[in-house]
Amino acid sequence: MILRRTTTIRHLDKAITSTQMYQIEEKAHSHLGMRRIYMMENAGHGIADFVRSNFKTRSPRMTRLVAVCGTGNNGGDVFVAARHLSGYPGYAITVILLGRPGDLRTEEARINWEILKKMESIETIFCSRFDVEVRTKISKAHVILDGIFGTGIRGDIHEPHASAIELINKSDAWVVAADIPSGLDPNTGKSGQKCIMADATVTFHRLKIGLLNDRKHTGIVYVEHIGIPTEAERGILR
Repeated sequence: MILRRTTTIRHLDKAITSTQMYQIEEKAHSHLGMRRIYMMENAGHGIADFVRSNFKTRSPRMTRLVAVCGTGNNGGDVFVAARHLSGYPGYAITVILLGRPGDLRTEEARINWEILKKMESIETIFCSRFDVEVRTKISKAHVILDGIFGTGIRGDIHEPHASAIELINKSDAWVVAADIPSGLDPNTGKSGQKCIMADATVTFHRLKIGLLNDRKHTGIVYVEHIGIPTEAERGILR
């Protein structure tokens, strides 16, 4: 059974572009000492708390949770979420990395992948194409975390990402997108040829413009504050 709490977005929370978000993160990291690794930890913890608060099952069976992740920081956020959720009873967790560990693009994502690799409580898989095992993992999941693309998405979606999105959309799972549904333009709200249709989206720090008025792809939207000081916005937001 899915419980959906009331998630109000404060009208005072100004929606921002992906460029503004990047600038805010960079200022927080470089000038204020709020490192990206802390932001990632807070973001992932927020996703985990959201899942715990909103997904309940009366069945004694294990909840099969599958995290499908790209090689950027969006995937890193979901690595953290999977780690936190593994600390609760009742979850059988698989993390699927679309690519090789050597393809991980940031130090923060690499650090959190290496933590997962050392955990017996989480199954990790990396792949550049889907075999029967991976397809079955996705199709039989109860909960799927979408960490494929974040707000930095550009251009066409290629394999294995396109197939991942298609498989997720065909599943019966409750789908939670990290920051923005993969395939949705964070600035225009336009969806590409392939785009996650989420039941909920946990976005970070502030609402992104592309999340306005597209419940088909975003589901309910929850803004998770991840510890970025308001001083990081000065000179960026008017």
